[in-house]
Amino acid sequence: MVKTINIRALKDKLSAYLRDVQRGDVILVTDRGRVVAEIRLPSVDAPSGAAGEKLRRLATEGVVKLGLPNRGDAYRKSGVSLPDTVVDDALGWTRGAR
Repeated sequence: MVKTINIRALKDKLSAYLRDVQRGDVILVTDRGRVVAEIRLPSVDAPSGAAGEKLRRLATEGVVKLGLPNRGDAYRKSGVSLPDTVVDDALGWTRGAR
């Protein structure tokens, strides 16, 4: 579903609108009646159109490297597991609370 909201409404209820986006809605943000932004779930593919073509060309030329899709299942688990005390001790040490 596409929803249109003004900037003030977005600021007032940002969390609610982001939950709508997570459910698949697209939010068009307006300023004085003119659409200035679009909020949607991230795409797993490179952008389409001229920007996408340029990005693919730069990747082919080796100028940029395209990342993996923005999905948790696209990345393998690290296999590293530390006890909570190790993490707590490390954070305490970095914060000066040895």
